[in-house]
Amino acid sequence: MKTLFLAGLAVLVLGAISFFVPVPHTENHGVKVGDASIGVQTHHSEHLSPALSGAIVAVGAVMMIAGGRQS
Repeated sequence: MKTLFLAGLAVLVLGAISFFVPVPHTENHGVKVGDASIGVQTHHSEHLSPALSGAIVAVGAVMMIAGGRQS
């Protein structure tokens, strides 16, 4: 199989997975005064927008088609 086809397949699979699996995100908030510091760490998970996930799937499909047509 061709390299571009395999790369397109990987991108397509990652794009399909991005519809369902949330991306974890961590933020650190804090204040430091002299030697003392107070901080809060927040965790939340967000899904990618459906438009972005669809674009990733489309790019993967185009890469697979281009890789399949090369001789």
